[in-house]
Amino acid sequence: MYTILGTVTARPETRDELFVLLQAQVAPTRAEAGCIDYDLHVDAADPCVFVFYENWTDRAALDAHLAMPHLRPLLSQIDRLLACPVEIRPLTLLSAQVG
Repeated sequence: MYTILGTVTARPETRDELFVLLQAQVAPTRAEAGCIDYDLHVDAADPCVFVFYENWTDRAALDAHLAMPHLRPLLSQIDRLLACPVEIRPLTLLSAQVG
């Protein structure tokens, strides 16, 4: 399994527009081959910070996701909508290793 946290920070003036675009990614992404979980969160202290918690079967599935056409409406406007670059943080599961 390949797990990531993807953090997307909106400019305050584009927060609502970005939220709509991010929400639109959830259903088609969950239907993709290799998607185990794809959950959108908002930071409890900062409504401009959105976090995706994602589990994929492997890195290749994530790479295929990043090339999907349903991401184009978001990716084509990313510089205008975001306050900083998207942060993608790969995670390693440790609890499965605990007896």
